[in-house]
Amino acid sequence: MVMTKDVLFSLTKGAYAPQEEMLEVARKKGKLYIGIPKEIAFQENRVPLVPDAVALLVNNGHRIVIEAGAGKAAHFDDNDYSEAGAEVVYSPQDIYKADTILKIAPPTLEEIEMMQQKQTLFSSLQLTVQPEDFLKKLIAKKLNCVAFDMITDDAGIFPVIRAMGEIAGGTSILVAAELLSNVNNGVGAILGGISGISPTEVVIIGAGTVGEFAARAALGLGATVKIFDNSTSRLRRLQSQLGTRVFTSVIVPKVLEKHLKSADVVIGAMRASKGRTPCIVTEGMVSEMKTGSVIIDVSIDQGGIFETSEVTNHTKPVFRKHGVIHYCVPNIPSRVARTASYAFSNIFSQILLSMGDEGGFDSLVRKDAGVRNGVYIYNGILTNQYLGETFDLPFKDINLLMAAI
Repeated sequence: MVMTKDVLFSLTKGAYAPQEEMLEVARKKGKLYIGIPKEIAFQENRVPLVPDAVALLVNNGHRIVIEAGAGKAAHFDDNDYSEAGAEVVYSPQDIYKADTILKIAPPTLEEIEMMQQKQTLFSSLQLTVQPEDFLKKLIAKKLNCVAFDMITDDAGIFPVIRAMGEIAGGTSILVAAELLSNVNNGVGAILGGISGISPTEVVIIGAGTVGEFAARAALGLGATVKIFDNSTSRLRRLQSQLGTRVFTSVIVPKVLEKHLKSADVVIGAMRASKGRTPCIVTEGMVSEMKTGSVIIDVSIDQGGIFETSEVTNHTKPVFRKHGVIHYCVPNIPSRVARTASYAFSNIFSQILLSMGDEGGFDSLVRKDAGVRNGVYIYNGILTNQYLGETFDLPFKDINLLMAAI
């Protein structure tokens, strides 16, 4: 078949004609500028990103600036971060020039002053220890603020709380084992048991993540474990997760008091969804416990569940009352800062990668309901109802703000 010039022209012309089918436009990735300041909160030893995660983010085109010494308490050297591609700086002012600030503890009022207008801040909230004008100063800077402990995953779980709860639960049993030993002026008992000797008795109050991992650690050492909680469904779920039959009971004061009298270790692992944890163990119950027994109040960061609890720290972690050893350090995961830093880093690195892929914070919040759940200030607008009602400040629903954009 011979093609004429007119046919060839028609075919060529048709090739350049507009087509009905439209190709998908590639989403423009954003390059993040991330600042990691050195933590100045008392005995905060963790760091939000480990060098491996920094290398991952840098290789994806993001810029990371970290303050010198930020990883020292978790045994990460400045050189480790430098080799991973981060810029190590010596002035906190240089850190707060970044578009996104990543830190563990909430910023102090001095740190807020160094922040730039419309920055994005990822940190914990910890309102119980914040000054009254903390929120107002963040709002005045028109910041985007995310409480990482309120971020949820696809299953509706709080990944940061879950990870720190796992660490706190397991560590609480190891701490109790130390406090029972002669080295720490304990009664000289091994946590667990050996053939021919009655095993140590561990009572755990709370069947959440902390309670689960405390129970796993205690059972692994051979201890007898008893778990109390107000929810029969949580007790049933924990029984299933442990894969073995353990003593469980709802919290009835007379029943709890009976088992506290024979306990060697008591772990307080209750969490309140809002506000303070309820006081479950009275001073009278504590006074009936065995001399030299150990209380680990993991719930102390929310006020504690033992009437005798008083906040302690990693330097002076214990005190005795009624002959019972009390360990009431609010930040147990900071005791194992390297492990906790890796746990944080696994979560934050994925959020930051998604943020870059989506083209920035605004796009991420619109798409990711889990991150949106952690937002308490958006472009200077308070979006958390609980905070608004607590501090008598105007607030708007974050979902309505997203719908209006």
